[in-house]
Amino acid sequence: MVLLNSDLLDQPTDNTNKIIEMVGVHKWYGQFHVLKNINLSIRKGERIVICGPSGSGKSTLIRCLNRLEEHQQGDIRINNIPLNKNLKNIEKIRQDVGMVFQQFNLFPHLTVLENLTLAPIWVKKMPKLESEKMAFQYLERVKIPEQAHKYPGQLSGGQQQRVAIARALCMNPKVMLFDEPTSALDPEMIKEVLDVMIELAKTGMTMICVTHEMGFARTVADRIIFMDKGEIVEENAPEIFFNHPKSERTKQFLGQILRH
Repeated sequence: MVLLNSDLLDQPTDNTNKIIEMVGVHKWYGQFHVLKNINLSIRKGERIVICGPSGSGKSTLIRCLNRLEEHQQGDIRINNIPLNKNLKNIEKIRQDVGMVFQQFNLFPHLTVLENLTLAPIWVKKMPKLESEKMAFQYLERVKIPEQAHKYPGQLSGGQQQRVAIARALCMNPKVMLFDEPTSALDPEMIKEVLDVMIELAKTGMTMICVTHEMGFARTVADRIIFMDKGEIVEENAPEIFFNHPKSERTKQFLGQILRH
């Protein structure tokens, strides 16, 4: 039997311990080449921080991992499932991949509890009482169970972002994506969100975080990836990345960001 390229993409492969693999990934917005030949493997339980200047493609990269953005060339596999135009694959991957955005994206007309239970009830067909019990467990984890019956507009920005983290966890994802989760917060609220993320990292969750919070990167990351102009310029363990960067572009970036 002859397999077409599209058939090959739907065949499972043995990638032991790899939960994410990107091979030769490219993306364009019209003429703008936003991702250029991205090759990246992430192991189960690994904690990755992606940093770089604005417009470097870092947010686009993680949005491609749950098909919020569609890549035009190359292969992406999540938990050994190819991410392509197959709608069943996309649906399965989105159940396995949680995401926390810059803006909290909570439903303002629903209470915190209703925000958390909506997807488990409708997507996973979980009974209401079971979903509410689980929601309270995650609200406990992010340290705001007393806010369950309030509406998002009644909460601070830091509290809303912690609700967003709890909401993503309610789908029991295998991977958590964070797209600059503290960038919309006032400075005094940043620590409370980062503390929750640090606690989450200790549980062994696979995490990919786009952030400029270099203290968080030093504390949590197994590996730091620096992007510029749509390319991965450098990747290394935090100690090497911060103390012995190889690329001149990385040195320039760190010199600017660590001064602030």
